[in-house]
Amino acid sequence: MAEKAGITVRTLRFYRERKLLPAPRREGRIAWYNDHHLARLRTIGALLDRGHTLGGIAELLAAFENGRDVGELLGLENPLGAPWSEETPVRLTPEELADYFADDVTPENLAEALGLGYVAVDGDDLVHVSRRLLEASSALVDLGIPLAAVLAAARRVRAHTDALADVFTGLLRTHVLADALARDEGGAPHGDAETAEVAKAVEGLRPLAKSVVEAELSMAMDRRIRAEPAARPKPEEHPGEPGA
Repeated sequence: MAEKAGITVRTLRFYRERKLLPAPRREGRIAWYNDHHLARLRTIGALLDRGHTLGGIAELLAAFENGRDVGELLGLENPLGAPWSEETPVRLTPEELADYFADDVTPENLAEALGLGYVAVDGDDLVHVSRRLLEASSALVDLGIPLAAVLAAARRVRAHTDALADVFTGLLRTHVLADALARDEGGAPHGDAETAEVAKAVEGLRPLAKSVVEAELSMAMDRRIRAEPAARPKPEEHPGEPGA
């Protein structure tokens, strides 16, 4: 195992003592390692090459092992057909995640991303629920915004988008699905035609809701950007050196 991982036996034993590596399966005095151990050793080596300390790697791996399973994140079934989300999940090794966010890959940020449901654990890999969110988060960090601040903003955005979803589903429930919901409460069974009608209504709402939210957000950003110059102090209010 040490030879395959490109390390010494002494280093392998040291990683085991530091709890960086799960214990091998024992048969008498023989220790059996497997591909999971090899993947973990390669991850440790890659994270060390990227400047992480052994202590930091241990904390990252602990957060990694306590994360939500990918089945919990992606395995939800929608009774009305395909899920609304059109996002593409992205499979990442821990070192690939470090390539996206460099020093911002900390146990705290990983735990927050797991808690938000952005990432989940699948064997020795992570799965990010959305390529668009992953790339947008990375771009914000590249602009100089700490990942912790990006994730904190994501929680605020989540609250607002949940409220928006309530608005649109409320419209659908009140004005489109009222009769079907009333029959549900009365215990009337759904026929195939009725189920198809409900699914069609839900699917039809998808592009409309997206269009409204995107248009309103664009206009809101325009309003904020136009308001920014007015919010800045005038030069005469805070005199300084010429040209300041």
